[in-house]
Order: sequence, then C-alpha cells, then structure tokens
Amino acid sequence: MSARVDVIKIITGIGLNRLDELTKGLREEQLDWRPTPEANTLRWFLTHEAYILHVVLPRVLFGGKGYKPEGWPDDYVGNSDYSLEKILGDLKAGREALMAELDRLTDEVLAEEIDYFGGRTREWSILWLVSEIIHHEGQIAATSGLHERMKE
Repeated sequence: MSARVDVIKIITGIGLNRLDELTKGLREEQLDWRPTPEANTLRWFLTHEAYILHVVLPRVLFGGKGYKPEGWPDDYVGNSDYSLEKILGDLKAGREALMAELDRLTDEVLAEEIDYFGGRTREWSILWLVSEIIHHEGQIAATSGLHERMKE
C-alpha cells in the first residue's frame, strides 16, 4: 500500500472514529428533534452519512456514477421508518466496507481523473467526501448538544 493510501486511511479512520464516539450516547427519541423547523434532524444527518458510506464513496472508489448497492432504498436518507439501531448498524457496515475498499487503491487509481466534482482526481474526491463526513459530525454534535441543553 502506498503512503498516499495510508494517509487517506488514517484521515478516514479518524473521521469515522469520531462519528462512532458521537453516536454512542444517542437515544431513539433524539433522532427527529430539530432546533428549528428548517433544520435537519439527527436522523437526516446519520442516514446521510450512511448514504455517503454505502453509495457515494463506492461510486467514487470503483462503482461509477450509477452505482447503488443492490437493495439500497431510494428513500433511505431521512427515512423515519428506520430505528437508531438499524442506522447505527448501517454506519458500521459502511465503515467496514469502506476501509476494506481503501486497501484496493493504488497511486495510479488515486491519480485518475473521474467524472465527479468537475473532473477532479479520485484522490481529491475521496478526501472531499471524507471531509463531508467530518463536517456532518460537527452538525451532529451541535444538534445533539443543543437537544440536551434545551431539555435543562
């Protein structure tokens, strides 16, 4: 494995570890709370993160623009039928699959220009999506923290 792949795996691992830590204390009743009517819920953030792990990152890695895992529902993001347990299980499965897929990368594959984000390289696209996961972690932390403070 190349040093570039190692760095991507380290950054991805840090982001996913932070997501794991943030979700440890979540409760089912927090999923649909929002600080304002216009804000996203924790359910939306978490299902969006799972969508990135299961659909968007695999598209960028090897699947191509039309890739969607078999059986993956079109209405996954924000779906109120999913329990916290299911969503967390989907996040865990997405994490495991992603980390395994990263092992397949080479410097040549990373350097390929792909049809995402205006024709950027695969490496840039992967790192941008990992930054998206980290960005949403901040929103999850803020929303769950606000929920707790507003209850006091």
